[in-house]
Amino acid sequence: MSQSSSAPGQARVAIVFGSPSDAQTMSKAGATLERFGVVYEEVSISAHRAPRTLADYVGQLRSRGISVVIAGAGLAAALPGAVASITTLPVIGVPISGGALDGMDSLLAIAQMPPGVPVATVGLNNSTNAAILATQILALNDPDLSLKLAEFKDDFERNAAEGLAALAATADAGASTAVGAGQ
Repeated sequence: MSQSSSAPGQARVAIVFGSPSDAQTMSKAGATLERFGVVYEEVSISAHRAPRTLADYVGQLRSRGISVVIAGAGLAAALPGAVASITTLPVIGVPISGGALDGMDSLLAIAQMPPGVPVATVGLNNSTNAAILATQILALNDPDLSLKLAEFKDDFERNAAEGLAALAATADAGASTAVGAGQ
């Protein structure tokens, strides 16, 4: 088990992944949580190779102040479901691409959980969305975090509108040049 932590303070989100090779994909979740000022911890524990270690770790999360778990895994992707089977905390699964099926196996394994073991599932390799969803869950009881999310969404929309306006201006300029060239 390897473990790291973000800024000082009590972690509210646990980022768990099955293999150190998943760290790069899952690091985007940490970067996104940092953007919102959400303290998190990060650990690599294999559901298949260290099931007792995983159970011990997950069993202590709530008592340590963790409110949401982001669990990323590839291939058979047992980790998010294994975590969800041990805790009542919300679990967000991140399917990681790779292997013979290029991530479809992990996507389906995480999305198709049996009744009673829910795992929210985001797109392949999309730990950024997992972090945003975790932040939205935390914001239900945190007005400051809710405000940061509203600002994020406003900035997101503004940037999209500016990108469309720039694209339209480029297209208009190209059409004017083409008309002028034909005269």
